[in-house]
Formats: sequence, C-alpha cells, structure tokens
Amino acid sequence: MRKFIVLSFISLDGVMQGPGSPEEDPSGGFKHGGWVAPYDDEVNNKMMERLLKPADLLLGRKTFEIWEDYWPKHTEYWPTINDVNKYVLSTTRNKTDWENSVFVQTVSGIKKIKSSEGLDIHVWGSSEVVQLLLEHELVDEFWLMIHPVILGHGKRLFDDKAIPAAFTLAESVVTPTGVIIANYQRAGEVKTGSIGT
Repeated sequence: MRKFIVLSFISLDGVMQGPGSPEEDPSGGFKHGGWVAPYDDEVNNKMMERLLKPADLLLGRKTFEIWEDYWPKHTEYWPTINDVNKYVLSTTRNKTDWENSVFVQTVSGIKKIKSSEGLDIHVWGSSEVVQLLLEHELVDEFWLMIHPVILGHGKRLFDDKAIPAAFTLAESVVTPTGVIIANYQRAGEVKTGSIGT
C-alpha cells in the first residue's frame, strides 16, 4: 500500500495559500502571495531537492491548473515532474495535454490509488484535498515547512473535519532564516490523560 505524504509551506497561523508568488492564488482577496521568498536559503534549497525526489502526485484541480501551465516547461527545477503520475481530484475536468495525468472524482477513487502498487504519493498545496484525506484518515505523513510569519487570513492546512490522529516527529531541521522543516509520521490514535499523572 502506498503512502499519502502531505508537503506544505505554512505560516505560523496555519495559512498555506499562495506561497510561491503574488499571482499564484489571489482567491478570496488574498494579497500576501509569495510569502516564502524572504526565507529562501541554502539549507532550505537542499531540503527541497530531497523532497522533490520521484513520487507520484495527488493534486486538487486548482493546484493542478496552476502547475500544468508552469511545470512542464521548467523541468530543470524538477526533472521527474513530467514522468510521474499526476492524480487530479476534480468533478469538472477530465482531460489535459500534460502527460501522465489521471483525473479522479471520488474518495473511493483515491482509496483505490492508495491501495495500488507504485511510488508513494505526494500532496502539494491542494488544501481541500488535504482536508478530505484527513477526514478519511488517509494521511500517512507530513513534511511541513513552517515559516516565521503570520498572515491573518487565507486557506489553511487544517479544518475541523479531521479525524483525531497522533503523529511522531521523525526528523526536523531549522534553517538559518528560521523555517522549521518537520517530518511527522502517523502513529495511531490520540492518547489522552491528565498532566502530571
């Protein structure tokens, strides 16, 4: 069974919208696009090279439409992007010219992908897809790039529909610009108790 691994740039207040550029996702009046740029450094770049290793992708339609205009022409930054499978959760699209793209309409379709043979599946951006995966207990791992900035509003990584789950911190690094890059792996159910007992 393949893993779903969520990779996300987030602010201290959990916003994940428009990290790359002002034009990336201005929906909902979001005016802070490109907020990760001031925190770029050598440590961050080396970690990103590692996280862009070959993996299939699961994307929401909006993220896919941003990516299909950009990534096929910029493989110098992500050499495997055209070769891996790109699964797109959408009820409004079913075709594209971008090679190796497959459209999926339902959660059951996502579950079939997870249970199939192949590479692990990375989920970049796609807040609604991430929230759907959390609601159905399908997230196996997180790579969170937590930036030292508060954005106040915008699309958030987590909502209130997620099934409670515990994760173990498997790896972390703090970059010179103050970004915490943390890998959390699913550890089971949430345990409760009283402090000090």
